[in-house]
Amino acid sequence: MTDSDPTFTGQQAATAQTALRKALGLEPEQFPVSAFIGMVSDEIEQLRAQGKTDDEIAVLIEQAVGVKLPTETITRFFASPEKRGHQGQ
Repeated sequence: MTDSDPTFTGQQAATAQTALRKALGLEPEQFPVSAFIGMVSDEIEQLRAQGKTDDEIAVLIEQAVGVKLPTETITRFFASPEKRGHQGQ
């Protein structure tokens, strides 16, 4: 990658993927709850470090995506840094 290469936000990547799947006649990609929580585990870890509880994080997720998750779901499917491949980073 060079300095002139563009960068993209996660939202832009999701928007592009949705548009490409639509052009292919495919439905939006769906993820099981375990994969979804794994995807946002970096942010969950950081919020926990700031003192947020899993109850508070569940509310933030519900407000963002409109899906109510039991707190236990976050606790159960949280991916540790080791599982996310962040060893020693």
